[in-house]
Amino acid sequence: MPVFRGILITLLAAGSALAQEVSVQEGNDLYRTYCWQCHGLEATGDGPMAEMLAIRTPDLTKLAAQNDGVFPTELVARQVDGRSMVLAHGGEMPIFGAVFETDQQTAITLPSGQKMMAGLPLASLLMYLETIQAD
Repeated sequence: MPVFRGILITLLAAGSALAQEVSVQEGNDLYRTYCWQCHGLEATGDGPMAEMLAIRTPDLTKLAAQNDGVFPTELVARQVDGRSMVLAHGGEMPIFGAVFETDQQTAITLPSGQKMMAGLPLASLLMYLETIQAD
C-alpha cells in the first residue's frame, strides 16, 4: 500500500506541474528578457541591437495589420522556433532558441481552426504578441 500511495502522490504532483497554462504575462516576461533588444520595448522594431542586424527589424505590433487583420500565429511560431530561417539571426531565431524548447506542449488554435502543438513558452510568447497588435 505505501508503494501505491507514493506512486499516486508522484502522479498528482506531476499532473499539477504539467497543468501549467499559456500566460500573457509569461509571454511578456519572455519578450522583455529575450526579444526587446532587437524588437524594442514597445515591439516596434527599434531596439538597441536592431541596427546591427542584416535586415530591418519588423514592427511586431503590425503583424496582424499586414496579414488582413489576422495574427499570423503559425508564421510567427515558425520564425521564433527556428523552423523558418530569419536572415537577421544568421538563419535561426532566436539565437537563444533553447529557451523555447520544452517537454510541456500545448495545442494552439490557428486562424484556420486547425491545431498546432507548441511548447508552453512559445505559446505564451505568441499569446503576448497577439495582444499587442495595433489596429
